[in-house]
Amino acid sequence: MSAFFDDWDRPAPRQTGCASGSAPGSGAAAGQAPGVPGAGTAAHASAAAPVRASDKRVVNGQGDINQLAPFKYPWAWRFFLNANRNHWTPLEIPMAQDVHDYHHRLTPAERHVFENVLAYLTTSDILAMRNIGLAVMEKMTAPELQVYQARQVYEEALHTWTYQHCIESLGLDQQEIYNRYRVVPEIHGKISLANRLLERAMRTDFDLRDRGNLHEFALSYLFFAGIFEGCWFYNGFSPIFALQRRGLMKGTAEQLQYIMRDEVMHCAFGIRTVRTLLAEENLQLDPLAVARLWEEAEAAESAYAGYLLREPILGYSASLHMGQFRFVANRRARQLGVAEPFPGAQNVLPWLDEQSNLRKEKNFFETRVTEYQTGGALAWE
Repeated sequence: MSAFFDDWDRPAPRQTGCASGSAPGSGAAAGQAPGVPGAGTAAHASAAAPVRASDKRVVNGQGDINQLAPFKYPWAWRFFLNANRNHWTPLEIPMAQDVHDYHHRLTPAERHVFENVLAYLTTSDILAMRNIGLAVMEKMTAPELQVYQARQVYEEALHTWTYQHCIESLGLDQQEIYNRYRVVPEIHGKISLANRLLERAMRTDFDLRDRGNLHEFALSYLFFAGIFEGCWFYNGFSPIFALQRRGLMKGTAEQLQYIMRDEVMHCAFGIRTVRTLLAEENLQLDPLAVARLWEEAEAAESAYAGYLLREPILGYSASLHMGQFRFVANRRARQLGVAEPFPGAQNVLPWLDEQSNLRKEKNFFETRVTEYQTGGALAWE
């Protein structure tokens, strides 16, 4: 999965909203509203002045939002093309063995883990879909950014379908599972934190020309790209992958592998966009505000891990879960270009990157052959 980050681990170059020697937005007609050709001109006007790719910006751009090319951000278009090569649906993955495993092979502690992972994820992906579709995409002023984000909105809906497919296939009580984020404090805490950071940024009247609002928006996007998707999702699949290593719930785990592939791209795109936004706007994030985000995220994740893994399962525990969260958080911080929140955190789950990778394309007419470590080689924490 780390290959997706190879190109954007390096600092993004500082970019300006106009070509050298030109005034910002000089390609737009006088009085023209951003992204609306001919706005503010006489009613009988039949054409508008041309715009240039250099007029594009991540936000607050003066280019034409309907004019896809030439690209100013060709990397965003590559994300879109790569995402479309990853198309899949949950119906292509058999769940019969998972039904047997859930009802006859999982321990009560393992069923508790499995159910609550699904309960958290069902709400999280809908929240991610709303964040991108209503809070982020609406404020982007370069169409190549919006095109990938439109694909991302679809993928979040696909992920929600996947969790529903797993819940329905196993015959779980849908109302009870979907309500856990409301009634279980440890799940609610994570969703509540995300909603709080999303609330103001989602407003259509949230003016990003105001530097304070711009800083708040950048922090919110950093949270959703680097923490919500880059840490909580990445870490959130780990308990299911721990079952998969023992040959349990393989259909669910395979679907999460496909979701993981999507989410790593979402995270990489968001981090690249945040860094480009900061460079374009010459914006410095308040390090204390960033540190508070990590602290709040860790506290919410720690409470969730304590509830999820109140009894450790073979090969996985709350302490391992939190150790991996801190390790991945440091990785995301480096990619974002901010200080590591947990210096010295170690990779306590070295198998996770390999386990979460799809090592080859699936032949959907055959069952994938996967190697699993035997239970005897695993340890109770």
